[in-house]
Amino acid sequence: MPYNKCSQAITQGAQRSPSRAMLRAVGFSDTDFDKPIVGVANGFSTITPCNMGLNELAINAESALKQAGAMPQMFGTITVSDGISMGTEGMKYSLVSREVIADSIETAVRGESMDGVIAIGGCDKNMPGAMIAMARMNVPAIFVYGGTIKPGHYKGQDLTIVSSFEAVGQYAAHKIDEQELLAVERHACPGAGSCGGMFTANTMSSAFEAMGMSLPYSSTMAAEDDEKRVSAARSAEALVDAIKQQIRPRDIITRKSIENAIAVIMAVGGSTNAVLHFLAIAHAAEVELSIDDFERMRGKVPVLCNLKPSGRYVATDLHQAGGVPQVMKMLLEHGLLHGDCMTISGQTVAEILRDIPATPRKDQDVIRQWENPMYAQGHLAILKGNLSTEGCVAKISGVKNPKITGPARVFESEETCMAAILAREIQPGDVVVIRYEGPKGGPGMREMLSPTSALIGEGLGDSVGLITDGRFSGGTYGMVVGHVAPEAFVGGTIALVHEGDSITIDAEQRLLQLNVVEEELARRRAAWQPPAPRYTRGVLAKYAKLVSSASRGAITDGS
Repeated sequence: MPYNKCSQAITQGAQRSPSRAMLRAVGFSDTDFDKPIVGVANGFSTITPCNMGLNELAINAESALKQAGAMPQMFGTITVSDGISMGTEGMKYSLVSREVIADSIETAVRGESMDGVIAIGGCDKNMPGAMIAMARMNVPAIFVYGGTIKPGHYKGQDLTIVSSFEAVGQYAAHKIDEQELLAVERHACPGAGSCGGMFTANTMSSAFEAMGMSLPYSSTMAAEDDEKRVSAARSAEALVDAIKQQIRPRDIITRKSIENAIAVIMAVGGSTNAVLHFLAIAHAAEVELSIDDFERMRGKVPVLCNLKPSGRYVATDLHQAGGVPQVMKMLLEHGLLHGDCMTISGQTVAEILRDIPATPRKDQDVIRQWENPMYAQGHLAILKGNLSTEGCVAKISGVKNPKITGPARVFESEETCMAAILAREIQPGDVVVIRYEGPKGGPGMREMLSPTSALIGEGLGDSVGLITDGRFSGGTYGMVVGHVAPEAFVGGTIALVHEGDSITIDAEQRLLQLNVVEEELARRRAAWQPPAPRYTRGVLAKYAKLVSSASRGAITDGS
């Protein structure tokens, strides 16, 4: 078999007899030692519906690997359910889990000298965690998405997990009663799969397909449908072919392919978290990428898809309308995609898209016609100004007025802000500031879906701004700005904001400005003292010491 076998060190030679003896105990026979050893990184758990269906996919992939002439070795990796931990101290572990997943996959694959790896994941951090590991190791690899959840239904409306968060705000505003709140909760998540809108999981799966590290159409399949199991087996077969041809992640993850991924993220209306994750993936692959590249791409790419959270449809609707390949073909036709990029199949992007129609079907409204986009430009704007000199991310889709200037309402944590929202202490025109929630200060850069959803539920989504050095869920929309860097914990200007200060958020001018004279800011800066770390032992303490600024992707292995 024509490949450079990483596992020769443990399978060949008489001196390796003890290793071979142990491999025999897990199923190797005499003829198996000449086959490539392929890791199956299995993110299965019953912690979250996103991952509860992954074991069946892993078993299908394992069987397909054997039939294709490889020897699979399955191992587990972790997940944290963002939806379940949202609004709690547990959410601080969510972004940390990205690093734990990357490190665990790298450790297993390198420690056992595997020749390739197929990673199977569901919840948000499974995907970037796996891709970071793949880019670091650079052994042939493919990602299999566990699939999206099917929408819940209630009173003729499609529901997602965000519906439940927004219902909390509606209940607090006395717009619905407790029975209605309970009914939404009961119907929002009907089964297995990752959250159904174009939230972070579906954004990252779509981007990986666009980048060429997953098979066509695989990113929008429903978790419970048979085609997802078939796709897992086909992915395993594609990986074995890639091992034979020695197609490696860094042959695929290039500057051009990351630009393809960003173009698709803009076109589908994807999550703000994609900015953070692709900065980290690029770092792992040693590809030059900055936060400003997202703004450059935003100016060129329209939002083509009418998807939740700010649109109407869910990922399964996108799948039926033609999926990511249809979106990619439209971008390719208009010069916004690099067709010469290599994919895991060995084909180029242009070759894969050759038979896809240039325009979407006219009997659907999920993927808009080119001349009638949702928005003429992308929705993820990079803002800068004295409040965020390194840059921050605003999601401006679904916002009626992309500019607000108002008094600051300052909170030192998500919990204190949420209490004020539910007590109806936030008024139209306010600019809410949630700080000390950044990568180091949180630590862990919590997502703020609870307060943003509560504001939407109370009807304040278009009249209240919110800025934070933390993150937002992919389900967040409204006049919200996250990833503010430098963060408060390291003395960023967000730490110097006082209650009542005037703040301007201007997405059109890409500006985030604290309207306080520089002399006053200098006085405040001289008086500011860094707070004591919230954690001094354990994984969060280690993370806080290692993690970089959000403007670099919150990486933990940078200089």
